[in-house]
Amino acid sequence: MDTFFVSHGSPTLCIDDGIPARHFFKSWREHVLREPAPTAILVVSGHWETSVPTVSAVRGANDTIYDFYGFPKPMYQLKYPAPGAPKLAREVKELLEKGGFGGVKEDESRGLDHGAWVPLLLMYPEADIPVCQLSVQTERDGAYHYDMGRALAPLREQGVLIVGSGNATHNLRHVGRDGGPIAKWALDFDTWLKEALLDGRYEDVKRYEVKSPCAKMAHPWPDHFYPLHVALGAAGAKAKAELIHHSWTNCTISYASYRFATAQR
Repeated sequence: MDTFFVSHGSPTLCIDDGIPARHFFKSWREHVLREPAPTAILVVSGHWETSVPTVSAVRGANDTIYDFYGFPKPMYQLKYPAPGAPKLAREVKELLEKGGFGGVKEDESRGLDHGAWVPLLLMYPEADIPVCQLSVQTERDGAYHYDMGRALAPLREQGVLIVGSGNATHNLRHVGRDGGPIAKWALDFDTWLKEALLDGRYEDVKRYEVKSPCAKMAHPWPDHFYPLHVALGAAGAKAKAELIHHSWTNCTISYASYRFATAQR
C-alpha cells in the first residue's frame, strides 16, 4: 500500500463544489487508489496536537468532531461514523514503542476531527472502513515525524492506508479572496516542496525550516506540515513522490497532494 499526504484545506471542502480539490477527493477510488480497498485507515491529522504520540482507539463507531466555528449550518449536520480501529491502534502503539518512541498513549474516546473526516467523507463516503488517528508533536521537528513514519511502515504490508492530512501551505493570517493572485511566498514554498519531493531530496524536506526561505510564512506553526513527514517516512527511503493534485484557494492555500509510491510498487 502506498502512503499519501493530502491537503484538506477548508472544512467546507465537503459541501462546496466551488473548491477544485473537492472533485479530486471525490474521484479518489476511480483515479488514485482503485484496488485493493484498505483494510483500515490511519490518519495523521494536523488538528490533533499532543506532547507524546497518541493514537485513537475507539470501540464502536467514531464520533464526528466539529472542531471549527462560524461555518454554514449544514457542516454541523454531517456525520462520518466510521468504525474505530482499536486493533490497529494497539499495533501503532507497539510499532512506535519498538521504534524508540516513549510514552505512547491510546485514547479510547476521541473521535475523528475534520482533518480526518472531511476528506474521508469524500474519499470513502460509505464510512465502512475502520479508522483511527495519530497525533503530531509540534514541539518536535520534521526528522522526528519522518522517523515516526518509518516505525509504522510495516502497516503497509497489512493493507493499512496511511494518510497524512494537513496542508502544503497553511498561514490563515494571510488568506485572500478567491480569484486573486497567488502570494509569492506561498507559490515559492509550494514550488520548493514539489521540487524537493519529486527530486527525492527528503533530507531537505525534513529540514524544511532552514532549507526554504519561505518556510516560516508558509507554516508559521508546523501542525499541518508534519503529517507529510509521517506519510513520507512510512513509504521508505526509496519511495518515489508523485504530485496527484494541485490547486489553490484564497491566494495562499495550496491543496497540493502527494502519493509516496513504495519501492515494492
